[in-house]
Amino acid sequence: AATKAKARKHVHEIAEDLVKLYSARQRTKGFAFSPDTPWQKELEDAFPYQETTDQLTTIDDVKSDMEKPVPMDRLICGDVGFGKTEIAVRAAFKAIQDGKQVAVLVPTTLLVQQHHETFTERYEGFPVTVAAMSRFQTTKEINETIEGLETGGVDVVIGTHKLLNPKIKFKDLGLVIIDEEQRFGVEHKETLKALRTNVDVLSLSATPIPRTLEMAVTGIREMSTLATPPEDRLPVLTYVGAYEDAQVTAAVRRELLRGGQVFYVHNRVQDIAKTATKIHELVPEARVGIAHGKMGEKQLDGVIRDFWHRDIDVLVCTTIIETGLDISNANTLIVDHADRFGLSQLHQLRGRVGRGRERAYAYFLYDPSKPMTQQSHDRLATIAQNTALGSGFDVAMKDLELRGTGNLLGDEQSGHIEGVGFDLYVRMVSEAVEQYKEPERTEPVAVTIDLPIEASIPVDYIDSDKLRLEAYRKLAASRTDEDLKELADELTDRYGKLPEEFETLFGVARLRMKARELGISEIVAQGKNVRVGKIDPPESMQMRINRIYRGAQYRPVTHTYLIPAPFAGTLGGKPMPGDQVMDWVSDLLHDFAWKPQPRKA
Repeated sequence: AATKAKARKHVHEIAEDLVKLYSARQRTKGFAFSPDTPWQKELEDAFPYQETTDQLTTIDDVKSDMEKPVPMDRLICGDVGFGKTEIAVRAAFKAIQDGKQVAVLVPTTLLVQQHHETFTERYEGFPVTVAAMSRFQTTKEINETIEGLETGGVDVVIGTHKLLNPKIKFKDLGLVIIDEEQRFGVEHKETLKALRTNVDVLSLSATPIPRTLEMAVTGIREMSTLATPPEDRLPVLTYVGAYEDAQVTAAVRRELLRGGQVFYVHNRVQDIAKTATKIHELVPEARVGIAHGKMGEKQLDGVIRDFWHRDIDVLVCTTIIETGLDISNANTLIVDHADRFGLSQLHQLRGRVGRGRERAYAYFLYDPSKPMTQQSHDRLATIAQNTALGSGFDVAMKDLELRGTGNLLGDEQSGHIEGVGFDLYVRMVSEAVEQYKEPERTEPVAVTIDLPIEASIPVDYIDSDKLRLEAYRKLAASRTDEDLKELADELTDRYGKLPEEFETLFGVARLRMKARELGISEIVAQGKNVRVGKIDPPESMQMRINRIYRGAQYRPVTHTYLIPAPFAGTLGGKPMPGDQVMDWVSDLLHDFAWKPQPRKA
């Protein structure tokens, strides 16, 4: 109860901020983009691949959001390589048609380069200026881009965190696209929030961070999921196990034999050269290259280009390759010390291979000589289980469970989900949001009933755990006698006549409804008494209760009544049958519901 109360308080604070932010967004007049132009159709027809059905649906959703006067805030959750970039290309083009500017925010310099090439290539033949901003550009180029954004000469800018610099002013920003949304910290998103009350926002992610996912799941943000893999795509065969030299050698050799390339991820710059030397010793015929974020841009750019042109067979690198690197000839990934990585990182790294038609392999290896934490074990187990195409969403959901959500709006990163469970948490958030939307709606009292009776759903009546839980949940959600009757009819129809213990459970649900109407929060058998909690009866009611129930005591400090009960404390005696207990409690509630008649004048 304490955990729930704490979570509920936290949820209310969140809901208040959220409702303020989102109602401000709803009230803000955004820009309603015009319907598609012939140029838009021309651009879309030039797409060299066949769109998947999910892609087409998502593109339609994004366009209809953009055409509404309310600012868009949509999350696209699609697995690595499922075509999220193409959706961004089309949305950006739609914004440019109306003379608006587009900012594409990405986490790494490599991804800036890759997106810059993709966008430039797709917009070839159209009057669109695409600029890039990262440490790979010279100061002169960056200054020109900043000037172009202010005068309107640049239509699309693709950049890293540099784009969040307050000095950068846009002439007319219409759309912000955040790629690999999970890679940006809270402060970055807060900076964007300042931009975003009246700008359309499109976030792309394969494994959204818990907070974002939660906002989508609780219906605060719109979400589209791309679950259909492109044609000819095969799932990556994943292996999780202890590190062995022989296995690494075999994996590298097998890839080289079929003319492919290998990513070897070692996430420590200090000894990355040592690791590269070791691989060279294990597989002397392999050409080994090194890539990490501390290299100069020319050097790094050179290494990536060499890998791209197949002059390097094994690229020993840090997680710099985690996002967006698309090299279809690299189809084996080896990650050492995989237990040190986050779940979303592991999934993203696995997405670097298997992007062509070849079968790909991913090896997540850990050091067998060091103990592993339970969380690391859970992460590796999750990545080993979720290998199907399109499993990014499941991985993200598991991440949500493992880490909690964090505060949706502030910067505290761990959440209350662990305490109360995902289901209840989501329900609490949506209840709190509802309450802020309609303040006159009073929150129903949570009622605890604990009596010495057999009330449950027998396993032999509904043997599936999942279906039994569903029945419990429906029963808990019932608010009227009509709801209970419908549920009883439905269950009788599906599973046959209700057994006695289940009938009793329906009786308890009715008592709970009655107690809720009276504002009573607990009816608990305690020793020889029944404790009736959180009530503040008028004096006339107290006199009546004391007269009917000899020895009843009211405790004003805790607002509880202790009432002697015939079925409590019958140690050694014969317990009272369940239906009689229920009748006694029902009469008790009836007495609490009594109102004195006003005297006639």
